[in-house]
Amino acid sequence: MAVKIRLKRLGKVRVPQYRIVIVDSRKKRDGKVIEEIGKYHPKESPSYIDVVSDRAAYWLGVGAQPSDAVVKILTITGDWQKFKGYTGTEGTLKSAEPKPDKLAIFNEALKEAASEPKGDAVTKKSPSKKKAEEKPAEEAPAAEAPVAEEAPAAEAPAEEATEAPAAEAEVTEADAEKTES
Repeated sequence: MAVKIRLKRLGKVRVPQYRIVIVDSRKKRDGKVIEEIGKYHPKESPSYIDVVSDRAAYWLGVGAQPSDAVVKILTITGDWQKFKGYTGTEGTLKSAEPKPDKLAIFNEALKEAASEPKGDAVTKKSPSKKKAEEKPAEEAPAAEAPVAEEAPAAEAPAEEATEAPAAEAEVTEADAEKTES
C-alpha cells in the first residue's frame, strides 16, 4: 500500500482550511484518512501552520511520500530539514502575535476614562424641557403688552365709525340739493 502525506481541504468557498493527513494514495482528496498530523490555514495573516513533528517524522521514516505542498509546509516548520539531516537549518515559521487579554484592555480604558479632565462639555446641550416650559411663562407678560397696545387701535376704528355717519350726512344733503334743482 502506497502511503502519502497530503492536504485534505475543508472550509467554505474562498476560505480554505486544510488538514495535513496520512492517506492511502488511491483514496479521494477528501476521503477516509489514516491519521491527521497537522493543520494549515493559508488565509490568515501570517498563515496558521500546526504540525505534530514527531508523527510527521515517523511517517516520513516509514516511507510515506509527501506532496509538493506538504514538503513546503514541512520546510517552513523545519521538519523536512530534520528528516533530510541538514544541520544548522531551522524552519521559518512565523507565529501570530497573541491577542491581548480583554480584561487588560478594559482596565486600560477604565484608567484613561478616570484620568480625563472633568471639564465642561465640548458641545452645548439643548435646553431641557423644564427650562423650555419656564420660558413661555416668563414671556407671558410680554405677550400681554402687545394686546394692550392693540386696544387703542381697536378704539380708533370706532372713532372713524362715528365720523363716517357725518360724511354720509353731507352726501345726503348734497343729493337733496341736486334733487331739488
